[in-house]
Amino acid sequence: MMFGFITQFRKLKSGIAGVTILFFLIGLSLYAAAAVPLESFKQWSNPNYWIKYPKAAMPSWINIFTPMKEPEHLILRNPAITKGLDEGIITIKHSYKFDFNYDFFPSDFMINYAVQYGSTPPLVDVELSRPDGESFAIISSSLPSPQGEHYVFRDTIFSTENEIQDNLRNYRNSYSYDVDITRPQVMLFSAKDKPDVLKGTYTLILTFSFFDKNDKVLNSEFILGGKVYGLLGTDELRHDLSIGILWGTPVALFIGLTVAIVSTFIGLFYGLIAAYKGKRTEPTMMTIVQIIINIPVLFILIILAITIGRSLFLIVGFFILFGWVGMALISRSMGLQIKSYAYVEAAKLMGESDIRIIFRHIIPQLLPFAFATIALSVPAAILGESGLSFIGLGDPAIPTWGVILHDAQSANAAARGMWWWILPPGIMIGITSVSFVLISRALESIVNPKMKKI
Repeated sequence: MMFGFITQFRKLKSGIAGVTILFFLIGLSLYAAAAVPLESFKQWSNPNYWIKYPKAAMPSWINIFTPMKEPEHLILRNPAITKGLDEGIITIKHSYKFDFNYDFFPSDFMINYAVQYGSTPPLVDVELSRPDGESFAIISSSLPSPQGEHYVFRDTIFSTENEIQDNLRNYRNSYSYDVDITRPQVMLFSAKDKPDVLKGTYTLILTFSFFDKNDKVLNSEFILGGKVYGLLGTDELRHDLSIGILWGTPVALFIGLTVAIVSTFIGLFYGLIAAYKGKRTEPTMMTIVQIIINIPVLFILIILAITIGRSLFLIVGFFILFGWVGMALISRSMGLQIKSYAYVEAAKLMGESDIRIIFRHIIPQLLPFAFATIALSVPAAILGESGLSFIGLGDPAIPTWGVILHDAQSANAAARGMWWWILPPGIMIGITSVSFVLISRALESIVNPKMKKI
């Protein structure tokens, strides 16, 4: 029976298309779990985690379609490391080599590092090697006295620091025009003969000079500010939207499938019990169904989200609470028909228990309809969560497509032309919904002979 069902399903173009899209979504979910740091999921609502990313940056591929290339925001974390020893002084160099071939200057730069040392404070020197062969010393300073045997010092060097401006005064005469030392990110990346961007390969070198063999560099990173970033850009809160879209995929599938499967089978068994028991049980149970059907669900969901909480699991529970009644009506109606069939009556006469009759003779007849209902209920659950999140009642700690759209609406992204903040989550909601609608249509065409041509 199952083989024949699969054979029929494979002949339907709508079903194949829906399953193909579903596999694509599952692939995105697996990629998010394997390749995207889990910390980015946990820290979605923590602004400090995203401080290194640009604010409201367009996708980097936008440069393909524009004559003037905007600088890409760079976050470099894997330097080339070289070590040396000179008269007892240990030097460790972290070198960041990068290409800068854009038509506009970077917006700023930032250097983060962490070192561990003992009694004698180390020295830190920062220089930038340019494509024209020049090297500019940016920083040269001694770190503070240690406060312990294995003291760990973390620091951030910003492009706005006065020491950088003071050091750049020594290079003003190298330019044939008047340069602005208060904007180091412009001066360092300017050509010497004209105030244009000097394109080519740059190398930022951090040199740490230690006086104890046990001292070491724990980590470093170089951030060069730009106007474009990543595959999908960033939002006003500096979130990398590609991370939000990727993590939103497994979250959406979890919401849709959990709500659809649980509510469908609750409704299936509820309706069958009402149909099979009959007498006084059925009217009472169906009265409960009618009461729930007539409840203004959206209003109740809003009240529950405000009073009880906006946790994602609570939202899933709310949807299940109100989502099973439709299947209950269907299974009750079909159960009344099936229990009057001759083979069911014969099973009763042979002494089979009610549970055995329901599971062996009735439920198998309803499973194809249940699967079709599940497929059709998934997009409804996803759209429901997105709707709640859009009006600000979703779980803000979890990156869902609805939460991203809510943030875009709050920041007036549409009026500001920030299309990269709006289109991707909307497209993903649409693709996911279409996938399950196509699968549902294929399942319905199998169980309903009148739809065989679909």
